[in-house]
Amino acid sequence: MTPALIPDRDQQITAWALAARDGDADAIEHFIRATHLDVWRFVVHLGGDVHGADDLTQETYLRALAGLPRFAGRSCARTWLLSIARRTVADRYRAAAARPRIAETTDWRAVAERAQPAGLPGFEEGVALLELLATLDAPRREAFILTQLLGLPYADAASATGCPVGTVRSRVSRAREHMTALLRAAEDSCPLTATPLTHIHYRVICF
Repeated sequence: MTPALIPDRDQQITAWALAARDGDADAIEHFIRATHLDVWRFVVHLGGDVHGADDLTQETYLRALAGLPRFAGRSCARTWLLSIARRTVADRYRAAAARPRIAETTDWRAVAERAQPAGLPGFEEGVALLELLATLDAPRREAFILTQLLGLPYADAASATGCPVGTVRSRVSRAREHMTALLRAAEDSCPLTATPLTHIHYRVICF
């Protein structure tokens, strides 16, 4: 979906959320279908855990549906939903921190490779993007994902994260600078090799 179509999409999503709040069962289904991929991608990138993403996504929607009676439509419903997803991931981390850890997954590439069939178009580029995102600190990664991958306007991303718009812009800018520097270093070290990292340079970061 092109950026120009995102406002219309968000308006429709918000309309479905309001109708769902008023008891329209079809609107609930439309709302979930229209936002499910965004929520799933967001929790994956925040937590780096593909295998736990389905549970986190389900928990997000359970919380959202329970909170629908209080949704007044003052903000975009997608922004509101991603705010809930953010809190759901944070709560899961707090709960995990309170109990002994048996194992911790930090290899994003291995997680992605186990969860997706290799050989599909864009697979290597997607794994490479996960690697780049993993090098960012959490606030910059979150800001970049919300605005550059999920297409939220900066104001909505600021609302979802609870920080000023200027802070979101700064985090995205610094994230781009950091990721671009890594890409250039990769290109300089292997100038004759077209790696997945170089393929996503202009598609994802420089636009």
